[in-house]
Amino acid sequence: MLLADHLNAPVVSSEIAFVAMKLWNKYKVTSIPSLVFIDATTGKVVCRNGLLVVRDDPKGLEFPWGPKPFAEVVAGPLLRNNRQTTDSSALEGSYVGVYFSAHWCPPCRSLTRVLVESYRKVKESGQKFEIVFVSADRSEESFTQYFSEMPWLAVPYTDEARRSRLNRLYGIQGIPTLILLDTEGHMITRQGRVEILNDPDCRLFPWHPRPVLELSESNAVQLHEGPCLVLFVDAEEEGELEPAKELIQPIAEKIMAKYKAKEEETPLLFFVAGEVRIPTLILLDTEGHMITRQGRVEILNDPDCRLFPWHPRPVLELSESNAVQLHEGPCLVLFVDAEEEGELEPAKELIQPIAEKIMAKYKAKEEETPLLFFVAGEDDMSDSLRDYTNLPEAAPLLTILDMSARAKYVKDVEEITPAVVEQFVNDFLAEKLKPEPI
Repeated sequence: MLLADHLNAPVVSSEIAFVAMKLWNKYKVTSIPSLVFIDATTGKVVCRNGLLVVRDDPKGLEFPWGPKPFAEVVAGPLLRNNRQTTDSSALEGSYVGVYFSAHWCPPCRSLTRVLVESYRKVKESGQKFEIVFVSADRSEESFTQYFSEMPWLAVPYTDEARRSRLNRLYGIQGIPTLILLDTEGHMITRQGRVEILNDPDCRLFPWHPRPVLELSESNAVQLHEGPCLVLFVDAEEEGELEPAKELIQPIAEKIMAKYKAKEEETPLLFFVAGEVRIPTLILLDTEGHMITRQGRVEILNDPDCRLFPWHPRPVLELSESNAVQLHEGPCLVLFVDAEEEGELEPAKELIQPIAEKIMAKYKAKEEETPLLFFVAGEDDMSDSLRDYTNLPEAAPLLTILDMSARAKYVKDVEEITPAVVEQFVNDFLAEKLKPEPI
């Protein structure tokens, strides 16, 4: 079943659109084109990454392309970062994290730093745990540099066929992704990334799925993966969500058990959400004046504290940790075709003067800056933002996004110059621009 861009066709009936959307949700499609193979007799998914299958097996020699055991797919030598090799049979009897990541991806690098600490804590607790890095780097040099930071194993970069088979096995559609397996090689969860961020002390290892989750910034990404039941309650203090969780826990457990018995993924996730606004870290200067309300974001983006005391910067590089600021007011976001570290610098230099001018103007009036400035490259965070706001894939693309007002402003020009940016900003502040709905 090929899922392409038929939803954007000029003429499409509401019935067809409804059916198409149900198929997108059922098979958890997040990008197009996607090719999903299913068993016509049972309706079960045979393979999610059909396009990779066709590329790797054009003659159909491995048909019907059903899932194989992890041990069979990963079989072969694995690397340590000291260039020594270990046979994959050494993974037997261990919990395994299969880590799909790349150095060019900022969210990947952020997760790797956290994952190194989690790996160390689990190993020190006496658990048999290993991680296998499956690189999506664009060169062996980048792979070697990135892997030097990792204390675990990796599929050799030169073994492209094995890396591709692992991507196919787990239907990887974006990075970073951390798949967690039990000691027999069966999947525990696809949400290893979320679990690591929510449980930095690894108390819940090996992170079996919980029937009901408390909605948080780190697990909110799961809201995009399919239908979710969310119970909103008036709860501001820690522990006040427990009655809400107890209310929906029985039905959540019943649904999980039903679909586990059928060896199918649960079609509905369950969340409870309160009115929590913590943690918040306000930073003050030596005279008690506020430097920033975004201390939490600054700490996460600058773990070495090189930028202390974190005075506001005119232009930010969009990342998973600072994306929360997109919801705090209007934001200018310049999307550019940049995948490698450092390639965003020309874009930042382009809009920096106007950003500094706006900041100085409103600081002189002792008012908050009415517009934040971001540059965004080609990564999962940018793709998610484009999808959420229904922006075109063009690059460069100059936009102003006002999430609270559910409005966007798009500057459609062939060349983006400082003069174009300044005029766009001035027209927005003068309320001369016509908004489009998000």
